[in-house]
Amino acid sequence: MRTDGVEPAPPTAGIVQRPVRDAGRPAVQRVTIRDVASLAGVSVATVSNALNRPSIVAPDTLERVQEAIARTGFVRSTAAGQLRGGKSRTVGVVVLDLANPFFTDMVRGAEDVLRKHGYMLMVCSSDESTEQELHYLRLLEEHRVDGLLITPAGHELREIAKLAAYGVPTVLLDRDANDEALCSVTVDDIRGGQLAAHHLLELGHADIAFVNGPATIRQCADRREGAMTAVRAKGRRPRRDVVFREIEVPALTADHGERAVGALLALEPRPTAVICANDLLALGVLKGLASARLAPPEDLAVVGYDDVTFASMLSPALTSVRQPKYELGATAARLLVEEATGGAHEHRSIRFEPELVVRASSRAPRAIRP
Repeated sequence: MRTDGVEPAPPTAGIVQRPVRDAGRPAVQRVTIRDVASLAGVSVATVSNALNRPSIVAPDTLERVQEAIARTGFVRSTAAGQLRGGKSRTVGVVVLDLANPFFTDMVRGAEDVLRKHGYMLMVCSSDESTEQELHYLRLLEEHRVDGLLITPAGHELREIAKLAAYGVPTVLLDRDANDEALCSVTVDDIRGGQLAAHHLLELGHADIAFVNGPATIRQCADRREGAMTAVRAKGRRPRRDVVFREIEVPALTADHGERAVGALLALEPRPTAVICANDLLALGVLKGLASARLAPPEDLAVVGYDDVTFASMLSPALTSVRQPKYELGATAARLLVEEATGGAHEHRSIRFEPELVVRASSRAPRAIRP
């Protein structure tokens, strides 16, 4: 204990303290190509050739330049190279929501392919907003990206097609190109909606709710259409033998799924099953049902869409329509590289088929269980 009347300084366990750089002392300057040329005893042009066209540099000169680079720790400027050659070695990726594991897996597939070809990804989330999407398209154009992978937020593709017309190879992720001259990689979402609804109809559910995202998102519209098609395929008209009701939420997030439970439980009569437009909505629905002291699938069967990693880890494990997420991204990246490298390229659309994965969250309604 101090006896001089001065209190000891508080403990700083776990805190690493570093001295602040003297504001009057200049920071260490970055090594330039001139520094490398000076140390190697050659011209700046020779160093540039050694970096960009080593085959035209004499072997002994090339060795001197490489040694000088190693000694100085020189790092080449991609921006400077872009000014000379017009290539950024960067691909822009715009998805609806990077917090959604579906898009994370899809981007990882693209990244693994593009990395092998020397590209870096610049990833953006539009948050399902066409305005935000347009903002990122402008920024990516300013950065002179060598290609674009994008999941459009709306139906309109004019601005995306315009970027492609400027010479930026563009591939649509999880969305058809319609009549635009673009490559696309998709999953048959109408078929996916059919699989989800058909599963519940086969279990005996005759009152099904659909928690869906904005109708402006093509995937949401297609999944709803597929579910309705399955109802019609059973020879029953909606709102007659089978009650099919939709609850639309502003965004495809777990929070909005949880908020939808109030509207879901207010429906009269209460549905016996619910389809969710993606697994994040289903996660929120499961949480909301738990808060209402309802236990799926006994009180309400739940089916999701995407089959993201956590779907099998939930309690109960979530029945979901599986999409080949990683393969979507990887395939789109291969199409982009094919177009970007200037070889023979033909715009085409590649479509994958979804698969229903049945787990514990869906079962027959109480009235017809054995």
